Amino acid sequence: MIPAAVSAVASRVATTRGWPRRGAAWIAGALGALAMPPVGLWPVLILSLITAVWLLDGRAGRGETYWRSVRSAAWDGWWFGFGYFVAGLWWLGAAFFVQADEFLWALPLGVLGLPAGLAIFFAGGFALARALWAPGATRIVTLAAALTLAEWLRGHILTGFPWNVLGMALAQGPEIAATPIMGQIASIIGLWGLTFVAVACLASPATLADPGPLDRRIAAPLAALLTLAAIGAFGLARIPQQDVATVPGVVLRIMQPNVPQDEKFRRDRAQAILDHYFAVTRRPVDAALGEPTHVIWPESAFPFLLEREPAALAQIGAVLGPDRILVTGAARADDRLPGENYRIYNSIQVVDGQGTLRATYDKVHLVPFGEYLPFGGLLERFGLRQFVEVPGTFAAGDRSAPLAIPGLPETAPLICYEAIFPEDVIPVGTRPALLLNVTNDAWFGLTAGPYQHFAQARLRAIEQGLPLVRAANTGISAVVDPYGRITASLGLGQEGVIDARLPVALPSTPYAQFGNVFVAFPLIWCAAILIFSLARRPVRRDR
Repeated sequence: MIPAAVSAVASRVATTRGWPRRGAAWIAGALGALAMPPVGLWPVLILSLITAVWLLDGRAGRGETYWRSVRSAAWDGWWFGFGYFVAGLWWLGAAFFVQADEFLWALPLGVLGLPAGLAIFFAGGFALARALWAPGATRIVTLAAALTLAEWLRGHILTGFPWNVLGMALAQGPEIAATPIMGQIASIIGLWGLTFVAVACLASPATLADPGPLDRRIAAPLAALLTLAAIGAFGLARIPQQDVATVPGVVLRIMQPNVPQDEKFRRDRAQAILDHYFAVTRRPVDAALGEPTHVIWPESAFPFLLEREPAALAQIGAVLGPDRILVTGAARADDRLPGENYRIYNSIQVVDGQGTLRATYDKVHLVPFGEYLPFGGLLERFGLRQFVEVPGTFAAGDRSAPLAIPGLPETAPLICYEAIFPEDVIPVGTRPALLLNVTNDAWFGLTAGPYQHFAQARLRAIEQGLPLVRAANTGISAVVDPYGRITASLGLGQEGVIDARLPVALPSTPYAQFGNVFVAFPLIWCAAILIFSLARRPVRRDR
């Protein structure tokens, strides 16, 4: 009875045409976004992905010519992706209200235009899957391979935007004692491996609607259950019962000021903002931990260039005292040549108790539309400009490099969304012992965006086996151990401080050693299917 009902639904999805078909694809994609934070209903992605399989089944069995069916599958994928990204990235619209007089008119470009562009990658994934489609469980693996490649390309083309990658669904849960169990496998296969496993496992129930004996139809879902159980068992076995050891003599104080975005860059509010930072930083210490050795402030903390404000540096030194170090986000500028604009860098700067700058890291991966305007000459004709306006132009740092912070182990600095790029969090050279992420998510208010941002940074800690220290203006600030366990945190929209010890790093994980070698598997699978398909084609003989 149940298999018959499933087959009936599958047939209805596969044979739907026109706008009902587009609507089904859009709704399926939008449902899939519920697997992402803060909702985290990752089983909902099962409904999305089995719908994707049945849509592709319809393209393969409709009697269209081969290339027309591939093109039609791309449109199905685009509608699926459009639904997924509209539902998952709607919160981007909040940024257009910060300076509503200048940017509100462009709201549709953010909440509809960007998802429409990102959906092109899903269109390519669906097209590739249809091009290699075959009956049975093989097509499930083919879809997983095709979507993994599409997601990988999304993370790299035009500087990349790997936000809410499908593999994040498994990284979300389930959790036991605030520890992501399924996400532990990322220490071996990384985000792209998680993506392949997530799609392959969660799409597998689609085979229940296939013709043939029951044992053949349940083979793929059964294999998926066993795979997920094995991943869960690995996660439980990997996480120790006790807390991770901490670095001796280090006590961190993370300051979350919760300054509204419309005040943060106002020069006339400079001293008031600085006084607010001082007041929050001076709050009573945790007696069990003792006096902090290092104070951490979030990204772009000041509405001025810190290195050019000796009075501000002197005030900071006085608040710190002789034995503390401040690590803070701050803008800095190069000296300009005659007739040139300043080049402004989004940086992390280290200040000692004498108010002296000790080290600087410049952000390498700038945010499109936030810190620079892609296709600037073209888009400026339509009245667009970057959100963060500075007296000059934002420039990217030359290269990712470790940040030398007195009293802390070697640190990998990450500003804002640099933490979402799995391949780029570790500087070239010696393996660091700490991931330091400063960010300002106040642009997006009390929406889903900051939760998604934090979840991605947290996964980097698991992948690399490194602790994560995160300071955010409005939240979420946290200290995360190398297993992804949150040892201390402040929620979104809260003002306050976190006092915590620094967890030690784990030995280098397999992912840290070998990187994204797993991306080769989808490529090999697709190539093998293509070669097999060509080999099976009948050979034409001239008569």
